Amino acid sequence: MNITEYQNYHETKSHTNADFPYNTYLCSIPLDFIQVPLHWHEEIELIVIKKGQGYVSVNFQTEAAAAGDIIFILPGQLHSIEQRAGCTMEYENILFKPGLLLADSSDLCTVQFLQPLLRAERAALTFITPSSAAYADLAGCISHIDDLCAARPDGYQLAVKGYLFQFFFLLISSQTNRDSTSTIKTKSLEKLKTILKYVEEHYADAITIEDMAAVTYYSKSHFMKFFKSHMGMGFTEYLNDYRLSMASRLLVTSGYSVLEVAARTGFDNLSYFNRLFKRKYGQTPGEYRKAAV
Repeated sequence: MNITEYQNYHETKSHTNADFPYNTYLCSIPLDFIQVPLHWHEEIELIVIKKGQGYVSVNFQTEAAAAGDIIFILPGQLHSIEQRAGCTMEYENILFKPGLLLADSSDLCTVQFLQPLLRAERAALTFITPSSAAYADLAGCISHIDDLCAARPDGYQLAVKGYLFQFFFLLISSQTNRDSTSTIKTKSLEKLKTILKYVEEHYADAITIEDMAAVTYYSKSHFMKFFKSHMGMGFTEYLNDYRLSMASRLLVTSGYSVLEVAARTGFDNLSYFNRLFKRKYGQTPGEYRKAAV
């Protein structure tokens, strides 16, 4: 199970389809999951908070999110979602491929506005709150699109694209300066994405510090220093936390035994898995499964 399957465990379809690559679905924290681990993808993503409160992180900028907030995530940006202690949060995930709006190199809108925006060369708010400029109009675009996708009248795709263009116009026109909130350099970001993608694809296997040093072309000591300086934790701690997140979903969505769940998420020692799981979730795996039923 990779991050796509984890985030969309309740769906049988992929993020988007080929003929009209736009998709939306509802999620709830902690009903569906306590956290969405740090990840990235090539789609544009909008997270629209419907109810409650939580935390959203984009390229290591973490903000408390509340009902009404909209988070705009560019392709390739690292992002995660977490539960706020004692709170629940319901949110709408909107994902669409940039190609839905992009044209060829002769198109002024693509070359002058959309491509620079997608490369983060043009300013755009990441965290859009009710106090943000043009918030009402931006939220209105999303509301209109939701209504269209629910009703699906003939030719609704044309209107969806129209509102998306309007959304991007509002994002661009409401900004005067390049966004300066980025906290990480591009080279380091790409290296981190390589690391996180490797974990996403291989977390069920044995992974050592030596393996990760080889993946990043760093020495072992430099890798450990690099990872901790950017992630705020050691690599082994991060790997175990990611594995536990995946294990928590398997406990709820599969019929695997606790031993099988441990093995499928990279833990070859059941007692060690049980101990780490209880430390993170405050319950044994068995108790967690029963409480979720």
